[in-house]
Amino acid sequence: MEFSSVQNLSLHLISSAFQRCRLSEQICRLSVILARSSSSSLRVSISDTGNGSCLEEFQGLRFSSNDDADNWDGMLSIKTTSISDTEIHNYTINLKASDSSKITRLTSNTKNGARFSGSEVCLSSFVSIDLLVAEIHQFLEKMMILSIPNVATHLVAEDCDVPGSRYEKVFLANGDKELPIPASNLDLLKSGLEDYVLRHGNTLSNKCHYCFPNWEQLKVGSGVACSIENHQHNELVMEAVIIISNMPVDNTECFRKYGDKTEVFYFKDFSPGTVSKSLMKALKGIDWKSYGLKLGGIVQQDRLALLEWENLTRDTHVDIVLHSYNKQYPSLK
Repeated sequence: MEFSSVQNLSLHLISSAFQRCRLSEQICRLSVILARSSSSSLRVSISDTGNGSCLEEFQGLRFSSNDDADNWDGMLSIKTTSISDTEIHNYTINLKASDSSKITRLTSNTKNGARFSGSEVCLSSFVSIDLLVAEIHQFLEKMMILSIPNVATHLVAEDCDVPGSRYEKVFLANGDKELPIPASNLDLLKSGLEDYVLRHGNTLSNKCHYCFPNWEQLKVGSGVACSIENHQHNELVMEAVIIISNMPVDNTECFRKYGDKTEVFYFKDFSPGTVSKSLMKALKGIDWKSYGLKLGGIVQQDRLALLEWENLTRDTHVDIVLHSYNKQYPSLK
């Protein structure tokens, strides 16, 4: 996998940390810390208390030469341990080097009999802290739609030379909402999209009680499609959730980022994905009229698809999320 920017690499590393937490049977914490001072580059630390990472996760990573080449030296610093390890393993990885000299193993640290697991990946770059924190914040908001219950994410950004510049945000799934026990992936996806809609696409920090005094007024539909890849005998799952909501048209304080257009979020293997051309074609091919909807147009923007309707009233809005994954997918790819 090749990356052309520090921003995209950082999002990939956050996604990998999230997967390690998701696969853990324990409540996990994922921390993303961005710290800069005038005398140094921006330090990015991504740590988690999930299952320990393995070197295979990093061996296939590459960093291409482009304008970001001068912003980063290609080095990653990694600390990792699994619950059964007696040591914390330390490595440096150069994503700009050839495979033969890519990974350097450093001296390990003893755990002194303690039982814990987790990983930390660090890099230093001269990219803009404001740009990076904005992209990470948006990425984590999208991850919330998956509504994974055992992961709490903590985002911290600070310019150490600017008093009062510290920014902190904690992302928690579901809040006080009751879910079935055990909750399926589809149940969690429905809950996550409901929360997103009730907060007007995360433009507000909390649920808007003016527009939605009762969250049960949302019209929620969902479905699952499965297919078998004959050459691998893997069962692929596509889950879909659609929500139709009505908002007062006289409330000018509440707005949506894309106005009346429908956001179609796409996730692949429990991580935000980019809507592909084939998926765009499939969305166009749906018989929307059979559902009482008339599609006016479709465009791709910000890693999601935007649908325009010709027959919706001003107060009606539609939100859609799609998630595809292998039914046997528990382990990291």
